Amino acid sequence: MLQQLILCFIGFCAGIIVAGGVSGLLIGLSIVPRYAGITHTADQIFLYEDLTLLGTVAGTVVTLFPIRIPLGPFFLAVCGVFFGIFLGGWILALAEIAKVFPVFARRLKLSQGLSPVIISIAAGKALGSLFYYAMGWM
Repeated sequence: MLQQLILCFIGFCAGIIVAGGVSGLLIGLSIVPRYAGITHTADQIFLYEDLTLLGTVAGTVVTLFPIRIPLGPFFLAVCGVFFGIFLGGWILALAEIAKVFPVFARRLKLSQGLSPVIISIAAGKALGSLFYYAMGWM
């Protein structure tokens, strides 16, 4: 019983750390204010933040507990579109931050070798995800 309580506490603490990191990244990349600025709906920014938090909590609950949501393939397609839009926003925000690479290379006086580093990172991510799905770890 004590071991389960300790494991529960460790899992809870790890969840808080990860949630804090994701929230910090969302704030650091300023994704929500950027969306509000692009869509000219800055007066609704609190609604955006509330819905982001609600989506995070709902995603956590659905991940942790075996909840079935039998709404059919149409709902799955709609969810896929929204997930893609959200992921695309993250990718664009990270691409803006990726402009740091050329500045970083100049500061370190790297005239050669930056391209292989970036290609290696991308290849590692691609191979890692292919390995993940090939092994069936879902």
